[in-house]
Amino acid sequence: MNKTEQELMTYIEEEDVKFIRLTFCDVRGVQKNISIQPSELERAFEKGIGIDASYIFGFGGDYGKDIWLHPEPDTITVLPWRPEHGKVVRMFCTLTYSDGSPVETDTRSFLHRAVRYAQSKGYRFNFKSELQFYLFKTDDSGDSTGIPYDKAGYMDIAPLDKGENVRREICLTLEQMGIKPESSHHEAGPGQNEIDFRYADPITAADNTVTFLGVVRTLAARNGLYADFSPKPIEGQAGSALHITISVKANSGDDVTDSAISGILHNIAGMTVFLNPTADSFHRFGQHKAPKYITWSESNRAQLVSARLNENGIRCAQLRSPDPEANPYLAYALIIYAILDGIDSKRELPKPVDEDFLQSQSEIQEEPARLPDNLESARVEAKKSPFINQFVPSSIIRLYCAN
Repeated sequence: MNKTEQELMTYIEEEDVKFIRLTFCDVRGVQKNISIQPSELERAFEKGIGIDASYIFGFGGDYGKDIWLHPEPDTITVLPWRPEHGKVVRMFCTLTYSDGSPVETDTRSFLHRAVRYAQSKGYRFNFKSELQFYLFKTDDSGDSTGIPYDKAGYMDIAPLDKGENVRREICLTLEQMGIKPESSHHEAGPGQNEIDFRYADPITAADNTVTFLGVVRTLAARNGLYADFSPKPIEGQAGSALHITISVKANSGDDVTDSAISGILHNIAGMTVFLNPTADSFHRFGQHKAPKYITWSESNRAQLVSARLNENGIRCAQLRSPDPEANPYLAYALIIYAILDGIDSKRELPKPVDEDFLQSQSEIQEEPARLPDNLESARVEAKKSPFINQFVPSSIIRLYCAN
């Protein structure tokens, strides 16, 4: 074992940790885990922990192979809602087959490869996410009733905003886990909330997103509520988005934001099925400031990509089409590859579109290209995209593009 692993085992003993959750995600980004006790941790570091993957989407099927979980020590965090005595901790894992070869549908490893590819070309990425979700009342079984927890609107305060205390509990719990939210507020829909994160490197940002989803669902349930991350839970109300702001730093010091935006716009049609993987994803487009066209703007935040300055005065790009059903590891990796394609190809950035097509009642004289407007169209775009076929493993393409 290396020094970090030895230090972690000492920590486990000194802090009275009784259970260690080895965490990973299926190909859709759904969190999975298996618990081991401290006596098994040394074996986990040296050889990995084998599991039957036959029932895990993207890893199994009728002829699924066993996969091995290899915990990453630097991802350890205590689960604050578990007992103080006999603590429970969690670590994210890398996945391999028994012969040590990587699991091709392990999207966290896919993101690792994208980060290394970017570094080899002289670029470093940071991501900042804004996640929206609804809180619904529950029935006696703890299932959602579909009735929003409140009737508040955008940035309302208590007593209209009943989710204030829940968001506070979520933010404080995340801080205990080493994740610092940047802000939180009530969103536009009844019972809809948003919590925003600070910038982080791509792997950390994706891990934080997966952690966030689990924390929100857990704490909502503890408060007698149901957290809904679906993109369009209430017809006629605002959908829920995963807004992703991207900062790209070139080792040369050049500002490559224009090329980054161009790369996203050029490849977004093929990427959409991975960013919006459900049929309901497409009911959100074109409503309540959700994008519909493949456009960008410096001033209009309703466009697909919004260019803006961050708190340090650095120009960044925000992609507004993804929704919380997206696998963040896959989404962030595709964004990295799309941006690098834009830089390498020196694609010319189209003119910005500042007109708000969603609000304009006049006829559009020259309609821009649209995002795919249904799941099947998005699948077709992915299958025919040279960009997607170059960077995404064929096994992942098949899983996302199958009926």
